[in-house]
Amino acid sequence: MSHNNQKKIAVINDLSGFGRCSLSVAMPIISYMGVQCCPVPTSIFSNHTGYEDYFFDDYTDRMEEYMSKWLKLGLKFEGITSGFLGSKRQIELVIRFIEEFRSDRTRVIVDPVMGDHGRIYPTYTEELCREMERLAACADILTPNLTECCKLTQTPYKTGDWHEEELALMAESLLARGPEKVVITGIPQEKFLVNYVAEKGKKARLVSTCKVGTERSGTGDVFASVIAADAVKGVDFERSVQKASAFVRDCILKSVELDIPLTDGVCFEEILYTLERD
Repeated sequence: MSHNNQKKIAVINDLSGFGRCSLSVAMPIISYMGVQCCPVPTSIFSNHTGYEDYFFDDYTDRMEEYMSKWLKLGLKFEGITSGFLGSKRQIELVIRFIEEFRSDRTRVIVDPVMGDHGRIYPTYTEELCREMERLAACADILTPNLTECCKLTQTPYKTGDWHEEELALMAESLLARGPEKVVITGIPQEKFLVNYVAEKGKKARLVSTCKVGTERSGTGDVFASVIAADAVKGVDFERSVQKASAFVRDCILKSVELDIPLTDGVCFEEILYTLERD
């Protein structure tokens, strides 16, 4: 009996019981889009670290045995995606997972979660950032925000306007390391947020959406989940970025309407039915 008659994505990320982010976002969105979501938890939180107090259980030591059972089942994945990783060992395990489960039909999507607003997260040492560079080189699709893109390419971060030529240099540097597609997300430009979309063999494009509300936890996970599901279904990359950007915007607007606290993320459940499934 085959376990591989339906498209599947392995999502390697942490699980927060409350506060919409990581696996609690990826599982419903990817499932709604018609792809089986298979979680690989890296750690478990009662609620994410944006809250004052939380329970935390590191799952690193259990990941290897967890993965080995999937190998015994002979599972094959059309997609493998990763998000926040908290240690060198976790990054090593993700790279090993990719090596063991990747096939010609697999798309690897890496969201190199390391920082935002020009600041790298305190947990990310220089050694850990170098390990993330190794993982990024394994990706077919790479989705860094502007801060992470600057760190991966050793480009000084700035708060002013970014010219398209500067974005092109960073994207080309990342594409040269292995990925086929790169989207640099969250580039501020007056009243807009811009995503720079680059693919090997194609002209790069800018995809803009109007700024709305205030930044919230988990929006990057919403964006990456849409990109991942579309990738395994063969949706055009630029169209996927447009779709993901518009959905995040609409989720923020709905969350503002319902007065959802910023730490609680975006109430995507309210409008998930509007997301195009292609």
